[in-house]
Order: sequence, then structure tokens, then C-alpha cells
Amino acid sequence: MVNAKDSEIISSRSNEFFDNQWKIYQKVLNSNYMGHREIYDVLHKFLLSYFQKPFKILELGCGDASFTAQALLNTSVESYKGIDLSQAALEIGNSNMAAIKCSKTFIEGDFSELVPQLVKNQQDSFDAILISFALHHLLLKQKDYVIGNLSNLLINNGVLILIDFVHKQDENRETFIRRYLEAVQKNWSLLTPEEYSMVENHISQSDFPETQETLYSIAQKHNFNRVECLYCDSLDTTQLLCFYR
Repeated sequence: MVNAKDSEIISSRSNEFFDNQWKIYQKVLNSNYMGHREIYDVLHKFLLSYFQKPFKILELGCGDASFTAQALLNTSVESYKGIDLSQAALEIGNSNMAAIKCSKTFIEGDFSELVPQLVKNQQDSFDAILISFALHHLLLKQKDYVIGNLSNLLINNGVLILIDFVHKQDENRETFIRRYLEAVQKNWSLLTPEEYSMVENHISQSDFPETQETLYSIAQKHNFNRVECLYCDSLDTTQLLCFYR
């Protein structure tokens, strides 16, 4: 179970990063420094091909849902539920999702706490669950706990879609972060020194990526019968993984 103190720390860090560093967040997205355009193009094509009938999707750590809205365009989505720590982000997300013709619900809160509540209430089930650049903020035991609960929220043949940092098998956390930050310093040229320092502090303090093998092992433990990697960036730092229920 998620430790309350750890959850509070992670929630505070993530919320602070989004609310206080909105300018940096937008600059990173607009400059495509993290490859969102390519990743969400892959996601869009996947949703079109995999879901021929109306589907329900839950997004955890949805932020302003700007890229998710693009991925959902012209799909058969029936309902969307987004959870995020930031009320400001959710308000923007509601506007960004306006063009998507489906029922929409936005919930403010920590998904690591809200997901077990959804399971306990037994009122929701989903065809797809999306987590984009959010799971890595949790520690390994927390990831295991959340993924276990997500398995219980998916219908048979449902899919958990994970977009996140994934480090190599021969790397530890420190090695990955050092390698990633070297690429940030080299390639994120529009960041000011102060902005780079803020990004560096956030990544160093709050990012806890796993290997692909560890994520596969957790998925297998929680009754996901197949895993597929649909995207890996050129730096071998970011992947789009599908865990099929």
C-alpha cells in the first residue's frame, strides 16, 4: 500500500512543478523536447486500430490533456475520465478536450490514492487506461501497488498504456538521470540556465524510472497476459508500452 508520507511528498513535488513551472512545461511541449508529437501520433494510430467499438478511457496524471485530446480525435471514444493533482491543469484540460465528443469527467487528486478507491467502489471499468510521464514519480512498491489496482479496473481485453522514462538494464537510477540530463543540457536549447536548473532539480529529486524488464515483471504478476512496445525514442530513454489484460 502507498505510504501516506511518501505519497504526500510526491504529490507536493509534482503539483509544485506543474503549478509553479507552467512556463517551462509549455516551452518543453512546444519545442517537442520529450518527443510528444511522435509518441502521441503512435498512440492515435493505436487507438484507431485497436478500438473499433466505443471505448472508455481513464487517464492518470492527465495534466492539461492537450496531447491526449489530439490522440482521441476521430476515435470511437465514448467516455474520458482524467485525474490530476493540479486544478489549474484540469481546467485547461477541460477546455482542450472540448472538441472530443464524449462524456468527460475531471477529478483533482493523487491517482495513487484515488485508483484504489475506484477499485473499492466497483463502479467504474475501462477499456483503456493511460499514464503518461507520471508513473515514474512513484517508487517501485508504489508502482506495483498501482498497477495491481489498475488491472482490476480494466475489462477483459482492456489495455494499460504507459508512456514513460525507461532505463536500460545495465543502468541504475543515477546513471540514467545523468545520461538524460546530459541530453537535456545539450538539446533543450531554449531553456535559460535558471529553467535548466529547475528541470534538473525536479528530475534528480522526483524521477524513479524502471527497466523494461521490471515493468514487464510487474505486469505479468498482475494478470496482464501480453506486453508490447510501440515506441522507443532515439536516446533509448522513453517508451510507449501496452499491457494487455
